[in-house]
Amino acid sequence: MRQTPGDTHETAPTRTSRRRNLVAAVSFVLGGSLFALGAALAQLDLESLVTVNVTYLVGGFFFSLGGYVSILLAPPHQRQWRSAVILFVGTLLFAVSLVAAFAQGLTPRQSNGWIWLPDILGCVCFLVSGHLAMLEVGAGRIRVRPHVMDWWVVAVNQLGSILFFLAGVAAFTRPATSQAVDIGLVNWGTFAGAVCFALGGVVQAFDTPTPTRTVVRHTS
Repeated sequence: MRQTPGDTHETAPTRTSRRRNLVAAVSFVLGGSLFALGAALAQLDLESLVTVNVTYLVGGFFFSLGGYVSILLAPPHQRQWRSAVILFVGTLLFAVSLVAAFAQGLTPRQSNGWIWLPDILGCVCFLVSGHLAMLEVGAGRIRVRPHVMDWWVVAVNQLGSILFFLAGVAAFTRPATSQAVDIGLVNWGTFAGAVCFALGGVVQAFDTPTPTRTVVRHTS
């Protein structure tokens, strides 16, 4: 039996993977762009708090969509799949925080419990997910692989996760002042991290996902 050059065919799962990859990429671009817009509006005080929160909430929806589709892209129960699952959990924790942000008259303790805690846990999930993704593209090790497009997607997203985490830490409400530790770091850290995720989504859109299955027709 032999395989001729024209006998390897792309299957439906492969085409589906490419469509899912595009949906995930566009979702992260939209989610990152809206988060960046929300952070800029908050820092520059250009819109009301409600408008800022709505912008974040819609952006959070796209982050969750991108995280969910990423699960569908990954081989089940492998490192890439675990990374996607943890990322999706992180987006759901963000969603809790984003919804709670609409509440008014919260005490510092309530604010930290309903807004800050889910947010910082979501940031930790993003960091863990990014670490697993770095191991995946590095074949089990953290490596610098600038010639690999997947590495750029993961590396830029992990930088975004670090910036989100720093912004999350700075968002803790001090009981004595009822103010965040550093509102400037909250807004600019969120802005820069969101831009990273948007850029990562752009690069991902031009990436080709690994085929799920290839059918090879053999001839005698």
